[in-house]
Amino acid sequence: MTLLRILLCLVALAGVARAAEPQAIFDRLASTKYDDIEAGVGDLATSGLPAAADALSAALDGRLLVAPGKPALFKTPMGTTIDVATNAPAAAGADAGLKPVRVNNRIRRAVATAIGTLTLMSPDASARLRAAESVFRGRDPETLPALDKALAAEKDERVLAAMRRAKAAITLTTDAPEADKVAAVALVAERGDQDGLVLLRGLSETAPEAVKSAAASAIQAIETRQAMLARVQDVAYGVSLGSVLLLAAVGLAITFGVMGVINMAHGEMVMLGAYTTYLVQDLLRTFAPGLMEGSLAIAVPAAFLVAGAVGVAIERLVIRHLYGRPLETLLATFGISLMLQQAVRSIFGPSNREVSTPDWLSGSLDLFGLTLTWNRVAIVLFALAVFFALQLVLKKTTLGLQVRAVTQNRRMASSMGIRTDRIDALTFGLGSGVAGMAGVALSQIDNVSPNLGQGYIIDSFMVVVFGGVGNLWGTLVGALTIGVANKLLEPFAGAVLGKIILLVLIILFIQKRPRGLFALKGRFVDA
Repeated sequence: MTLLRILLCLVALAGVARAAEPQAIFDRLASTKYDDIEAGVGDLATSGLPAAADALSAALDGRLLVAPGKPALFKTPMGTTIDVATNAPAAAGADAGLKPVRVNNRIRRAVATAIGTLTLMSPDASARLRAAESVFRGRDPETLPALDKALAAEKDERVLAAMRRAKAAITLTTDAPEADKVAAVALVAERGDQDGLVLLRGLSETAPEAVKSAAASAIQAIETRQAMLARVQDVAYGVSLGSVLLLAAVGLAITFGVMGVINMAHGEMVMLGAYTTYLVQDLLRTFAPGLMEGSLAIAVPAAFLVAGAVGVAIERLVIRHLYGRPLETLLATFGISLMLQQAVRSIFGPSNREVSTPDWLSGSLDLFGLTLTWNRVAIVLFALAVFFALQLVLKKTTLGLQVRAVTQNRRMASSMGIRTDRIDALTFGLGSGVAGMAGVALSQIDNVSPNLGQGYIIDSFMVVVFGGVGNLWGTLVGALTIGVANKLLEPFAGAVLGKIILLVLIILFIQKRPRGLFALKGRFVDA
């Protein structure tokens, strides 16, 4: 009987000890000393509490609430208060007297490492990959047992490689054998990114010579790879900029090529397209929120119609009276651009207007070490789609045939029965409408303001003149060439000096080829 009582007491004491263990963790988290808090973070990660991962995530945002001798609570993003020990909603007012866990960069690293340890065995491969990355950055030797267990069970090759690199990073921070460290250097070098470079550069001066030699070779290889990636990234950014210039300039190439009109209000057509996008989203947000994801698809034809209608009105009311007088046309369209800017400023105000980005255009694409945002990729594809659609219109339709006839020989086209004044109005409307569609794209990467078009008008004229007036293929090549050259010059000369150098080079090129890369042919052109 006495033995039974002793056994029951021991079981009870063991239960009390187990119950007290979470409280000991919470007391460490409530400490004012960062050493205790870091220890509490590690203990919480290995406590087996079902709410441990959520509680650690809450600590980063100041939502983990603790106090000495009291249960720890955390608030969900929705505002619900959860008890960390039970993973159940806490009673109302239970958070009275509790304060957020103290967090600095050291604690943030510890939390990131702890979260990574918790998710190394997640059923989701992407979660395991993120966990391996967290362990790599944290490099906490205490995660090795969990990492080894995860490595033994891992089947996904990509995740397996990330876990091996994470273990290699930890190996470099411990007193591992020299051969293991040399092998770890090779694994870290496989990353080829800044994180790996920082780790290798931070190796102790007391490391063995073989390790330092391997690290030096790996650093040189990573730096060479990063330099190559930087140039490729510049080219990608240049293509993105070139696609923006193509959208802004392709409409100008049509009007300038057909009518010879220097339209200084072309940038305002781009601006009208951007504001049309803003109005479409505002209306959808109010009356049809379910269509917001397709707002850009609705805004594209709307912007084409609005900008095209304004362009036809400008041509009919002003420009048709000034044909053959280029200086007066330039001054008149410059005045129109100021009037349009002031009209938009009076209606919408001078401040920027917010145009939201649909979810399917958010985020980025990681490709061979390059990072490309989805909205930039979409603009490149959209610019090419607009370009080839215009090619079809000009090559396969009656309007396109008449436009090409007027471009090459206006008098002969008129004598053949083509109403050149009507073609001028339609062409001006077409070019303005395309500029409006450019505004839809630019609303995703630039500020929607009354001055939006002014940032692209000069570059648009430069693209048109460089590529060849009135030639769409020349506009495409000119836009991409100028965009890529601009981005390649920026790292060495700076943004402003790079533009100046590029402008000087284009001027020198025009001196040799006054009609640009691809000059149009025809009697009217040659006259």
